[in-house]
Amino acid sequence: MLCIVIPVFNRLAYTRACLDSLRAQTEQSFRVIVVDDGSTDGTAEALATDYPEVTVLPGTGSLFWTAGVNLGLRHALSQGASWLMTMNNDVVAYPDFVARMLEAANSRPPALYGAFELDARTRQPVYAGGWLNWRTGSFRRLLDDVPPAQRQGQWPTECLPGRGLLIPRAVFERIGLFAADILPHYYADYDFTHQARLAGFEVYLNFDACLGTYPDESGDQRNRDQRSLRNYYQHLFSIRGGANLRDFTAFARRNCPPRDLPLCLLTGYSRRLVGYFLK
Repeated sequence: MLCIVIPVFNRLAYTRACLDSLRAQTEQSFRVIVVDDGSTDGTAEALATDYPEVTVLPGTGSLFWTAGVNLGLRHALSQGASWLMTMNNDVVAYPDFVARMLEAANSRPPALYGAFELDARTRQPVYAGGWLNWRTGSFRRLLDDVPPAQRQGQWPTECLPGRGLLIPRAVFERIGLFAADILPHYYADYDFTHQARLAGFEVYLNFDACLGTYPDESGDQRNRDQRSLRNYYQHLFSIRGGANLRDFTAFARRNCPPRDLPLCLLTGYSRRLVGYFLK
């Protein structure tokens, strides 16, 4: 059994579009669990009225991404799920997405699979995982390595986001849930896929399974689009800040090879402190 876990906080229109896209899947052998972390825009009422097939778990209003996902994952595991998928509410699953993911999952021993992300408005490629260079603090994108004509099937990768991440139950049994106490919002998904690799599981990007995403809608992207000293501070120190220095430090200390850690932190801090003004 596959369970799809979606943490939400407001943004009801996106949640509706996401759930409607799951209703339209060619493969329907899955259950959906929404963790509603105290939404104030009518999300709870809309889910109860319009999506009775969805299991809704209420949050405290302070779960953020990682604890919200973990709440849903615990429920799914308790229900006997053999495959689990994390998904954000601001994505749209193309009709064969679940079928393509399950097809890949059944093609080899248990492994993790990520989605090929396309801009929901333009259908242009947005993201497909990649590889971290610990010494330079940079990220090598799989999209830059794989020409368009070869973007099919599953390609090995190192780090994947939680948007459409398919995970076998065996991974949780070996390494536990996402690291909510250490990484409450950002980096938790990259940390999880990296920890899974260290535990012996393979990680793949599935070019055959596409999600539509909205790259301009993240809270940190809005910080970048409306630059100010306040937003710069949020960018570096807020839980929802994409360059959160505390979380980056925790992520690096957990995953970076010890010999590379000093240089990783130095280059990582430099990129985060300066990058806000360059992009």
